[in-house]
Amino acid sequence: MHRNPSPPDGLPLPDEAGQERLLLLDLVRSTEAAALRAARLMGKGDPDAVELEAAEGMRGMLNQLPFRGRVVIRAGPGRPSGQLLPGERIGGGGAGTPELDVAADPVEGPRLVADGLPNALSVFVAANAGSLHSVRCQYMNKIAVGPRGRGRIDLRAPVRENLRAVAAAMRRKIRDLTVVILNRPRHTALIQDVRSIGARIKLISDGDLAASLAAAMEDSGVDVVLGIGGSAEAVLSAAALRCVGGEIQAEPWFADDASRIQYLAEGHAPEKVFTTEDLAAGPGIILAATGITDGDLLRGARFQGDRARTFSVLMRARTGTIRFIETFHNLAGISEKRGGYLPPAR
Repeated sequence: MHRNPSPPDGLPLPDEAGQERLLLLDLVRSTEAAALRAARLMGKGDPDAVELEAAEGMRGMLNQLPFRGRVVIRAGPGRPSGQLLPGERIGGGGAGTPELDVAADPVEGPRLVADGLPNALSVFVAANAGSLHSVRCQYMNKIAVGPRGRGRIDLRAPVRENLRAVAAAMRRKIRDLTVVILNRPRHTALIQDVRSIGARIKLISDGDLAASLAAAMEDSGVDVVLGIGGSAEAVLSAAALRCVGGEIQAEPWFADDASRIQYLAEGHAPEKVFTTEDLAAGPGIILAATGITDGDLLRGARFQGDRARTFSVLMRARTGTIRFIETFHNLAGISEKRGGYLPPAR
């Protein structure tokens, strides 16, 4: 985070690490606001409305916080208007406040929310300028593991070798590993390979970022994430894994020849395997995530009259600190007082 001149009152500005500490709890408020707005629509069958509500909640809170930010990565489909998009300026800070690059996914898994399914999250990453790498392709083939699997994986190696290495590092048998894979036709052969090896499989309909976050944490029930998912989600996953010492490797994957030709025309190397540090570099990375629906890592938002409860995780790469935060929100009148970032009590 960039150092800025001392504030007008003459007090010394905190250094880079001090600026991070001051912003930590502020940033988690943005994912709480998005989660509460989106959670009101759980099970109502409208994923576009879920995305819009989450984006409005996140933007409304971020524009009240003391920093100046630029959106560099927007995860998710981003179809509805009003979303946080790359290049957008956010934050309510003036001179003397930190300047940050941010990656936002106000709701990972809008269809999960719309259908009342688990593992929907709101995620926000803040980092030093230039820390987050925007890969110029829509999809990437990935493997992600937590700290105990770090240094044991190789995306180009056969699945069997990777699972054997991770199992050995975790002092388990392969049959005790849980591997998360998106349930897509493109993964038919991968699923068969993992089954033939004997590992347990958890198929998910959406939410590969949530799976990577779970893999980063001990005792989440997720050990390895495999398969093809969004490139933006790979960057957010890398940010989380940087905070806890895990690892992700990812390479571009093209759904058709046209996207591959476009990628090559822009001068990129399709054979490059991106490491954790390639996707999310430097120590100045903060990740906040709040559960929208119940999941492997976080419980979803709860409502009761004029009160609500959220469950969040806050990670910091510089120190490796992980905080789990349970927040009780008083919704009575708060939408009018705070610019409408939270839903009214109903």
